[in-house]
Amino acid sequence: MDYIVRATAANGQIRAFAISSREMVETARKNHNTSPVATAALGRLLTGGAMMGIMMKGEKDILTLMMKGDGPIHGITVTADSKGNVKGYVGNPNVLIPANYAGKLDVGAAIGYGTLTVIKDMGLKEPYCSQVPLGTSEVAEDLTYYFAASEQIPSAVGLGVLMSKDNTVKQAGGFIVQLMPFADEEVISKLEERVNNISSVTDMLEKGMTPEDILQEVMGDMEVQFTDKIPAGFVCNCSKEKILKALAGISKKDMDDIINDGKEIEVKCDFCNTTYKFDIEELKTLRNIQKN
Repeated sequence: MDYIVRATAANGQIRAFAISSREMVETARKNHNTSPVATAALGRLLTGGAMMGIMMKGEKDILTLMMKGDGPIHGITVTADSKGNVKGYVGNPNVLIPANYAGKLDVGAAIGYGTLTVIKDMGLKEPYCSQVPLGTSEVAEDLTYYFAASEQIPSAVGLGVLMSKDNTVKQAGGFIVQLMPFADEEVISKLEERVNNISSVTDMLEKGMTPEDILQEVMGDMEVQFTDKIPAGFVCNCSKEKILKALAGISKKDMDDIINDGKEIEVKCDFCNTTYKFDIEELKTLRNIQKN
């Protein structure tokens, strides 16, 4: 079962999150039939997005992360709520590119150069929206840069997705560690040293480490206090009713054209790939109540 832990360390000078996300990423892989590099890219952003989602306070708050680059994956979109639920998709789920110089899946090349957009819809008139350039396009470093540039929070983000030989997800997880404004120099330098010397997230997961173990490893002797454990997962809230509402937004002329074709139509949800079918009678009913 995937879950997120929330913690503080060094007497509240550090706040931290860690997640195990293998099932979430495997669900995304199955839904979208993604290639290994697309699974790794989407999996990292889903993992980061789930932790960023629970940083929001409101029951109905929604976070959207969009990485748009010039690489062959044609962008990644992830949305998360404040309860540990995430969903997402990539533009080109079949992307195949050679491994990088270290023999690893080349997520950076798949995404390419571009921008990371973060949108927080907190029920206000205007959602909060921030855009930063992509640095490495490896996801974790880009989220680290976003926190520093847009929220002025010094952070360390680690994300990892490890694929099995049969291209299913073997391991996935991550952490986000942030310094509070009142953190003293000693804590800052200690944390920097710890983060620079820990092994990769997938190495830690392969050793059987839990999210709690990962945060203990990152913090060393800076006492960790766990405050929360939240179930996490890939959850899509699409429904036939919601798709019908979206269809109601198309023009009467376009709706007439579809009806005159005389065939039922299929509409797919971008986020989970579920297909919804609408027969001619349903479309005629919708046509009759359209306002535009």
